[in-house]
Amino acid sequence: MSAVEPILFLPGMMCDARAFAPQLADLSRDWPVQVSCYGDADSVGKMAQAALATAPARFALVGHSMGGIVAMQVLARAPDRVTRLALISTSPLAETPAEAAWRAPLARRVRDGDLATVLSETLPADNLAPGPGRADILALVQDMGARLGAARYLCQAQALAGREDAQEILAALRTATLVLCGRHDRLTPVRRHEAMADLIAHSTLEILENAGHFPMLEASEAVNQALRVWMARPLMLR
Repeated sequence: MSAVEPILFLPGMMCDARAFAPQLADLSRDWPVQVSCYGDADSVGKMAQAALATAPARFALVGHSMGGIVAMQVLARAPDRVTRLALISTSPLAETPAEAAWRAPLARRVRDGDLATVLSETLPADNLAPGPGRADILALVQDMGARLGAARYLCQAQALAGREDAQEILAALRTATLVLCGRHDRLTPVRRHEAMADLIAHSTLEILENAGHFPMLEASEAVNQALRVWMARPLMLR
């Protein structure tokens, strides 16, 4: 285990560092940790460039949801800077026509001032595991989105709408990779993570039975342990 290998976290849509709070608290005892901010970037490529602009020279990379999509583009632009990769609750696929048809009216409603309702509809409760902590996580997600605001929502929605298929990027990957998801996630279901793991030569797949789309918060101890095992894997020659 290297104590000097930094870890860069890429948050999902309308999320800030609080989405990774348990991981930052735990892993910062042994590694430098950093969370990227995308600013007003309105494409996944611009988000990747924003992340790289403030990242360490070389780093382990963790991406959740939209952050996983950004992570794949970071790899495409600077593969030699990424020492290892963790993809959580994400997808390498381009937006489908069905997703576009769903996303467009949400953006119109946000422009009309309905951000709070749109945020709640974007992550229905059944995308998280049932249990007493579900309401608190939904409230946190709502607060993160509200603080980022409507303008950031529209930038990020545009970025996701224009994202490219990244399966070839994953198929070419030759570094230690963790693919992690929650069994209850309907936004990015288990089968999508199984397909990602099959694409990546040196991947480990972790499916958490008591988590959904936010396993970092729903099953934080299990995620922390999975990330520690991943960080303990030896660096791979390319």
